[in-house]
Amino acid sequence: MTASPPTYLLSLDAVIIAVTADAPRVLCVRDTQTAVWSLPSGPLDPIHHPTMERGLRDWVQQQTGLALGYVEQLYTYGDRERDPRESELGMRVLSTAYLALVREQPSPDAQAQWIDCYGFLPWEDWRRGRPDLLDHHVRPHLLRWAGRDKRRRERIDLTFGFDAAPWDPERTLERYELLWEAGAAAESPFSMPADETLPQSRMGARMALDHRRILATALGRLRGKIKYRPVVFELLPPSFTLLHLQRTVEALAGAQVHKQNFRRLIESAGLVEGTGQLDHSTGGRPAELFRFRHEVFRERPAPGVYFPGAWWGR
Repeated sequence: MTASPPTYLLSLDAVIIAVTADAPRVLCVRDTQTAVWSLPSGPLDPIHHPTMERGLRDWVQQQTGLALGYVEQLYTYGDRERDPRESELGMRVLSTAYLALVREQPSPDAQAQWIDCYGFLPWEDWRRGRPDLLDHHVRPHLLRWAGRDKRRRERIDLTFGFDAAPWDPERTLERYELLWEAGAAAESPFSMPADETLPQSRMGARMALDHRRILATALGRLRGKIKYRPVVFELLPPSFTLLHLQRTVEALAGAQVHKQNFRRLIESAGLVEGTGQLDHSTGGRPAELFRFRHEVFRERPAPGVYFPGAWWGR
Protein backbone atom coordinates (compact mmCIF):
# COMPACT_ATOMS: atom_id res chain seq x y z
CA MET A 1 0.00 0.00 0.00
CA THR A 2 1.50 3.35 -1.07
CA ALA A 3 1.89 5.87 1.71
CA SER A 4 0.06 9.15 1.28
CA PRO A 5 2.30 12.18 0.72
CA PRO A 6 2.62 14.48 3.74
CA THR A 7 0.08 17.29 3.96
CA TYR A 8 2.37 19.58 5.89
CA LEU A 9 5.96 20.79 5.95
CA LEU A 10 7.78 21.18 9.29
CA SER A 11 10.25 24.05 9.45
CA LEU A 12 12.96 24.16 12.12
CA ASP A 13 13.91 27.70 13.23
CA ALA A 14 16.77 28.74 15.51
CA VAL A 15 16.81 31.79 17.79
CA ILE A 16 20.49 32.09 18.72
CA ILE A 17 21.11 34.80 21.32
CA ALA A 18 24.35 36.35 22.54
CA VAL A 19 25.08 39.51 24.52
CA THR A 20 27.95 41.57 23.14
CA ALA A 21 28.93 45.15 23.98
CA ASP A 22 25.91 45.40 26.31
CA ALA A 23 23.48 44.49 23.54
CA PRO A 24 21.36 41.35 23.12
CA ARG A 25 22.09 40.09 19.61
CA VAL A 26 20.46 37.42 17.47
CA LEU A 27 22.21 35.52 14.68
CA CYS A 28 20.42 36.21 11.39
CA VAL A 29 20.78 35.27 7.73
CA ARG A 30 19.55 37.11 4.65
CA ASP A 31 16.35 35.71 3.19
CA THR A 32 17.13 35.01 -0.46
CA GLN A 33 13.66 35.92 -1.74
CA THR A 34 12.90 39.10 0.21
CA ALA A 35 16.46 40.28 1.11
CA VAL A 36 15.32 40.88 4.71
CA TRP A 37 16.77 39.23 7.78
CA SER A 38 15.54 35.82 8.84
CA LEU A 39 16.39 33.27 11.50
CA PRO A 40 18.49 30.29 10.47
CA SER A 41 15.95 27.67 9.44
CA GLY A 42 15.16 24.78 7.17
CA PRO A 43 12.69 21.92 6.71
CA LEU A 44 12.87 18.69 8.63
CA ASP A 45 14.10 15.86 6.40
CA PRO A 46 12.35 12.74 7.73
CA ILE A 47 14.97 10.51 6.11
CA HIS A 48 18.25 12.25 6.92
CA HIS A 49 17.31 13.91 10.23
CA PRO A 50 16.88 11.28 12.97
CA THR A 51 15.51 13.98 15.34
CA MET A 52 14.20 17.52 14.94
CA GLU A 53 17.07 18.86 17.04
CA ARG A 54 19.60 17.17 14.77
CA GLY A 55 17.88 18.73 11.77
CA LEU A 56 18.05 22.15 13.41
CA ARG A 57 21.76 21.77 14.13
CA ASP A 58 22.43 20.73 10.56
CA TRP A 59 20.62 23.75 9.12
CA VAL A 60 22.37 26.18 11.49
CA GLN A 61 25.75 24.67 10.63
CA GLN A 62 25.00 24.88 6.92
CA GLN A 63 23.69 28.45 6.95
CA THR A 64 25.95 30.10 9.54
CA GLY A 65 28.90 27.76 10.10
CA LEU A 66 28.08 27.73 13.82
CA ALA A 67 28.05 24.45 15.76
CA LEU A 68 25.41 24.81 18.46
CA GLY A 69 25.80 23.62 22.03
CA TYR A 70 22.77 23.37 24.29
CA VAL A 71 19.41 24.20 22.70
CA GLU A 72 15.87 24.00 24.06
CA GLN A 73 12.58 23.83 22.22
CA LEU A 74 10.82 27.19 22.33
CA TYR A 75 7.43 26.91 20.69
CA THR A 76 5.55 25.41 17.74
CA TYR A 77 3.71 27.73 15.35
CA GLY A 78 0.92 26.41 13.18
CA ASP A 79 -1.28 29.34 12.15
CA ARG A 80 -2.78 28.93 8.71
CA GLU A 81 -1.11 31.01 6.00
CA ARG A 82 1.77 31.99 8.30
CA ASP A 83 4.08 31.05 5.43
CA PRO A 84 3.52 31.99 1.75
CA ARG A 85 4.86 28.59 0.73
CA GLU A 86 1.51 27.08 1.73
CA SER A 87 -0.13 28.22 -1.50
CA GLU A 88 2.91 27.22 -3.56
CA LEU A 89 3.31 23.76 -2.04
CA GLY A 90 -0.32 23.05 -1.39
CA MET A 91 0.40 21.98 2.19
CA ARG A 92 0.37 23.46 5.69
CA VAL A 93 3.70 24.86 6.93
CA LEU A 94 4.36 24.35 10.64
CA SER A 95 7.39 25.69 12.50
CA THR A 96 9.13 24.45 15.62
CA ALA A 97 11.51 27.04 17.05
CA TYR A 98 14.48 26.40 19.30
CA LEU A 99 16.39 28.77 21.59
CA ALA A 100 20.16 28.69 22.01
CA LEU A 101 22.35 30.90 24.21
CA VAL A 102 25.95 31.33 23.14
CA ARG A 103 28.93 33.61 23.55
CA GLU A 104 29.19 35.53 20.31
CA GLN A 105 31.79 34.40 17.82
CA PRO A 106 32.34 35.53 14.22
CA SER A 107 30.22 33.53 11.80
CA PRO A 108 32.28 31.74 9.12
CA ASP A 109 29.46 32.43 6.65
CA ALA A 110 29.41 35.99 5.30
CA GLN A 111 25.63 35.82 4.84
CA ALA A 112 25.09 35.47 8.59
CA GLN A 113 25.34 38.43 10.95
CA TRP A 114 24.69 39.23 14.60
CA ILE A 115 21.95 41.88 14.86
CA ASP A 116 20.77 43.82 17.92
CA CYS A 117 17.43 42.33 19.07
CA TYR A 118 16.13 45.80 19.89
CA GLY A 119 16.64 46.80 16.28
CA PHE A 120 13.69 44.48 15.61
CA LEU A 121 11.73 45.20 18.83
CA PRO A 122 12.68 48.79 19.80
CA TRP A 123 9.77 49.32 22.22
CA GLU A 124 11.24 46.59 24.49
CA ASP A 125 14.39 48.51 25.48
CA TRP A 126 13.81 50.50 28.68
CA ARG A 127 17.44 50.75 29.80
CA ARG A 128 17.42 54.51 29.22
CA GLY A 129 13.91 54.91 30.54
CA ARG A 130 10.50 54.54 28.95
CA PRO A 131 10.94 54.77 25.14
CA ASP A 132 9.25 57.86 23.71
CA LEU A 133 8.21 55.61 20.83
CA LEU A 134 5.47 54.18 23.06
CA ASP A 135 3.69 57.40 23.97
CA HIS A 136 4.40 59.45 20.84
CA HIS A 137 3.79 56.80 18.17
CA VAL A 138 2.52 53.42 19.41
CA ARG A 139 -0.25 54.62 21.73
CA PRO A 140 -1.89 57.08 19.26
CA HIS A 141 -1.91 54.42 16.55
CA LEU A 142 -3.37 51.73 18.79
CA LEU A 143 -6.08 54.06 20.10
CA ARG A 144 -7.09 54.88 16.54
CA TRP A 145 -7.29 51.17 15.83
CA ALA A 146 -9.31 50.48 18.97
CA GLY A 147 -11.82 53.25 18.38
CA ARG A 148 -14.61 53.00 20.97
CA ASP A 149 -14.04 49.32 21.63
CA LYS A 150 -13.54 49.19 25.41
CA ARG A 151 -12.09 45.68 25.36
CA ARG A 152 -9.44 46.68 22.83
CA ARG A 153 -8.56 49.77 24.84
CA GLU A 154 -8.17 47.74 28.02
CA ARG A 155 -6.02 45.21 26.18
CA ILE A 156 -3.80 48.03 24.89
CA ASP A 157 -3.35 49.50 28.38
CA LEU A 158 -2.56 46.17 30.04
CA THR A 159 -0.21 44.97 27.29
CA PHE A 160 1.82 48.16 26.91
CA GLY A 161 1.56 49.61 30.40
CA PHE A 162 -0.52 52.64 29.48
CA ASP A 163 -2.85 54.63 31.76
CA ALA A 164 -1.11 53.61 35.02
CA ALA A 165 -1.05 49.90 34.13
CA PRO A 166 2.28 48.20 34.99
CA TRP A 167 4.77 47.29 32.29
CA ASP A 168 5.39 43.53 32.24
CA PRO A 169 8.72 42.84 30.50
CA GLU A 170 7.74 39.23 29.81
CA ARG A 171 4.75 40.10 27.60
CA THR A 172 6.95 40.61 24.55
CA LEU A 173 4.95 38.25 22.35
CA GLU A 174 1.62 39.83 23.30
CA ARG A 175 2.96 43.29 22.44
CA TYR A 176 4.23 42.23 19.02
CA GLU A 177 1.00 40.35 18.23
CA LEU A 178 -1.08 43.39 19.19
CA LEU A 179 1.00 45.61 16.91
CA TRP A 180 0.67 43.03 14.14
CA GLU A 181 -3.10 42.85 14.60
CA ALA A 182 -3.35 46.64 14.51
CA GLY A 183 -1.35 46.87 11.28
CA ALA A 184 1.61 48.54 13.00
CA ALA A 185 4.14 45.81 12.14
CA ALA A 186 5.62 45.75 8.66
CA GLU A 187 4.88 42.02 8.36
CA SER A 188 1.17 42.48 9.08
CA PRO A 189 -1.35 41.73 6.31
CA PHE A 190 -3.66 44.32 7.88
CA SER A 191 -3.43 48.00 7.13
CA MET A 192 -4.85 51.25 8.37
CA PRO A 193 -5.18 54.60 6.63
CA ALA A 194 -1.94 56.57 6.45
CA ASP A 195 -0.88 57.43 9.98
CA GLU A 196 1.74 60.14 10.34
CA THR A 197 2.05 59.38 14.06
CA LEU A 198 3.54 55.95 13.33
CA PRO A 199 6.48 56.07 10.91
CA GLN A 200 7.57 52.54 10.03
CA SER A 201 11.19 53.63 10.41
CA ARG A 202 10.57 53.80 14.17
CA MET A 203 8.91 50.39 14.46
CA GLY A 204 11.96 48.17 14.01
CA ALA A 205 13.40 46.25 11.10
CA ARG A 206 11.23 43.76 9.30
CA MET A 207 12.03 40.04 9.38
CA ALA A 208 11.07 37.27 6.99
CA LEU A 209 7.83 35.33 7.50
CA ASP A 210 6.83 35.49 11.20
CA HIS A 211 10.40 35.40 12.50
CA ARG A 212 9.97 38.65 14.41
CA ARG A 213 7.11 36.98 16.27
CA ILE A 214 9.40 34.05 17.06
CA LEU A 215 12.11 36.44 18.29
CA ALA A 216 9.57 38.17 20.55
CA THR A 217 8.61 34.77 21.98
CA ALA A 218 12.27 33.98 22.70
CA LEU A 219 12.95 37.32 24.39
CA GLY A 220 9.93 36.91 26.66
CA ARG A 221 11.00 33.37 27.55
CA LEU A 222 14.49 34.60 28.45
CA ARG A 223 13.17 37.43 30.60
CA GLY A 224 11.11 34.94 32.54
CA LYS A 225 13.88 32.39 32.89
CA ILE A 226 16.46 34.76 34.34
CA LYS A 227 14.23 34.97 37.43
CA TYR A 228 14.57 31.29 38.31
CA ARG A 229 17.41 29.81 36.22
CA PRO A 230 21.03 31.04 35.96
CA VAL A 231 20.84 31.18 32.14
CA VAL A 232 22.63 34.52 32.06
CA PHE A 233 25.91 32.78 32.94
CA GLU A 234 25.75 30.84 29.66
CA LEU A 235 26.36 34.18 27.94
CA LEU A 236 29.41 35.09 30.03
CA PRO A 237 33.03 33.90 29.89
CA PRO A 238 34.26 31.62 32.72
CA SER A 239 35.43 34.67 34.70
CA PHE A 240 33.75 38.07 34.63
CA THR A 241 33.33 41.26 36.59
CA LEU A 242 30.12 42.05 38.44
CA LEU A 243 29.63 45.00 36.10
CA HIS A 244 29.79 42.64 33.12
CA LEU A 245 27.19 40.42 34.78
CA GLN A 246 24.98 43.42 35.52
CA ARG A 247 25.16 44.75 31.96
CA THR A 248 24.32 41.31 30.56
CA VAL A 249 21.25 41.00 32.78
CA GLU A 250 20.15 44.52 31.85
CA ALA A 251 20.59 43.77 28.15
CA LEU A 252 18.24 40.78 28.33
CA ALA A 253 15.72 42.41 30.66
CA GLY A 254 15.64 45.69 28.74
CA ALA A 255 15.77 47.47 32.12
CA GLN A 256 18.30 48.91 34.52
CA VAL A 257 19.06 47.45 37.90
CA HIS A 258 20.01 49.17 41.12
CA LYS A 259 23.75 48.60 41.13
CA GLN A 260 24.42 48.25 44.86
CA ASN A 261 21.31 46.19 45.60
CA PHE A 262 21.92 43.92 42.64
CA ARG A 263 25.53 43.21 43.60
CA ARG A 264 24.71 42.65 47.23
CA LEU A 265 21.92 40.22 46.43
CA ILE A 266 23.94 38.35 43.78
CA GLU A 267 26.72 37.72 46.28
CA SER A 268 24.42 36.91 49.22
CA ALA A 269 22.51 34.39 47.08
CA GLY A 270 25.73 32.49 46.49
CA LEU A 271 25.53 32.70 42.70
CA VAL A 272 29.12 33.80 42.25
CA GLU A 273 32.46 33.54 43.99
CA GLY A 274 35.66 35.54 43.64
CA THR A 275 38.57 34.11 41.66
CA GLY A 276 41.27 36.07 43.46
CA GLN A 277 42.19 37.75 40.17
CA LEU A 278 41.67 41.27 38.87
CA ASP A 279 40.61 42.66 35.52
CA HIS A 280 43.02 45.42 34.52
CA SER A 281 41.29 46.23 31.20
CA THR A 282 38.62 48.49 32.71
CA GLY A 283 40.72 51.63 32.21
CA GLY A 284 40.29 52.60 35.86
CA ARG A 285 40.58 50.81 39.14
CA PRO A 286 41.05 47.04 38.52
CA ALA A 287 37.85 45.07 39.12
CA GLU A 288 37.66 41.70 40.81
CA LEU A 289 36.86 38.72 38.61
CA PHE A 290 34.14 36.28 39.63
CA ARG A 291 32.86 32.92 38.42
CA PHE A 292 29.54 31.14 38.62
CA ARG A 293 29.11 28.74 41.55
CA HIS A 294 27.68 25.50 40.16
CA GLU A 295 27.08 24.35 43.75
CA VAL A 296 24.09 26.71 43.85
CA PHE A 297 22.02 24.06 42.03
CA ARG A 298 22.23 21.93 45.18
CA GLU A 299 21.51 24.84 47.50
CA ARG A 300 18.52 26.57 45.89
CA PRO A 301 15.56 25.27 43.87
CA ALA A 302 15.39 28.39 41.68
CA PRO A 303 18.84 30.02 41.37
CA GLY A 304 17.92 32.97 39.18
CA VAL A 305 19.18 36.55 39.17
CA TYR A 306 15.94 38.38 39.89
CA PHE A 307 15.38 39.73 43.39
CA PRO A 308 12.79 42.18 44.78
CA GLY A 309 14.46 45.52 45.39
CA ALA A 310 17.24 44.98 42.84
CA TRP A 311 15.33 46.38 39.86
CA TRP A 312 14.26 49.85 38.86
CA GLY A 313 13.45 51.71 35.68
CA ARG A 314 10.99 49.02 34.56
